[in-house]
Amino acid sequence: MLFSTSVVARLPLATFSIGLLVHVEQLTGSYAAAGAVAGALAVAQGAGGPVLGRLVDRRGQTVVLLSSALVAGTALAAVARVPAGTPLPVLLALATVIGFATPPIGACLRTLIPALRPGEDQQRRAYAVDAAATELTWVSGPPLALALGALAGTGVALTAAGAVLIAATTVFALSPVSRAWRPAGTRRTGGSALASPAMRTLVTVMAGVGVLFGATEVAVAASSGPAAGVLLGLWGVGSLAGGVVAARLGGGATGGRSFAVLLAALGVSHLALVAAPSGVVPAAVLITVAGSLIAPILASAYAMVDRAAPAGTVTEAFAWLATATAVGTAAGAAAGGALADLAGARSGFVLAGGAAVGAAVVALLHIPVTAPRREGPPPAVRVAAGGGPDVRE
Repeated sequence: MLFSTSVVARLPLATFSIGLLVHVEQLTGSYAAAGAVAGALAVAQGAGGPVLGRLVDRRGQTVVLLSSALVAGTALAAVARVPAGTPLPVLLALATVIGFATPPIGACLRTLIPALRPGEDQQRRAYAVDAAATELTWVSGPPLALALGALAGTGVALTAAGAVLIAATTVFALSPVSRAWRPAGTRRTGGSALASPAMRTLVTVMAGVGVLFGATEVAVAASSGPAAGVLLGLWGVGSLAGGVVAARLGGGATGGRSFAVLLAALGVSHLALVAAPSGVVPAAVLITVAGSLIAPILASAYAMVDRAAPAGTVTEAFAWLATATAVGTAAGAAAGGALADLAGARSGFVLAGGAAVGAAVVALLHIPVTAPRREGPPPAVRVAAGGGPDVRE
């Protein structure tokens, strides 16, 4: 129930960017304005995630999730109701509020996994399932938003996204396990998750994976014409399938060497798209195979956070991974677009593959070959004196 609720709560998050893009274009008649608003949303999400994660680590999940969902949902409703001709600064401000207040529901769920799945193998499998579910929201969310916008209006689509976000986040935040969760260990005063060299390594790796995301999206759009949407959808389907397989086989990499192998395979599979034979079918097969490595890599990174993050910073640490991926995606898209103009439509695949191979080198050099065992017992859920579950180390 908790997992499925988190998936529903994250579904609207996958619609924010495309929903705002289409809605603002209709309001202003300008794709430049719509792009600026979508960019403001992305920047604010990247900045707000670690801040909200830090608040969760200090105050618990419930109050942060409830308040952020209410703010983001209200701002979405406000954007949905503004009239045509609304000044661009107003739209930018509302998008910034939405982005900064986006509830860190994914990070919060991942912090609960060690408590809900005490065994290390079970945890890795749970992270793989979570990564696959995240892909499911990105595959299904944008088409749902566009379909609802076409049928009932873009404002209705945004309002519905806000309502689902508030309702599902509330159910998650009020669950006994979420309400009882507290970070294992004591947080250093003023300390950040990035104080750990291991966390900085993971953030660097995920930034490289983000570059692959952004460069691939641009390269597919530039080289595939009308088939781009189908190919990007298959890319996500491949990731979803890879996450399911990873969950069955153990959840992904267990140390730096196996993690580096996955990252290198991700890079090579995307480099193969440069030489793909002409036609939709060969490209569809190759991009589905390439995508199948994404969710296992995400799951592997998530499973390493518990040891990499300083005590009391685990939610912030998960948020930093999301921020790193978002920043890398933006950089990859910008660089991929420039490469497409200079060197051809498929040149972005070279950037994508190179970024993943570079991330593999970082993982191989800076992540232990075998993940060290956690000292002491893992976090577990027990029933507190008041009758509710309590999470303790």
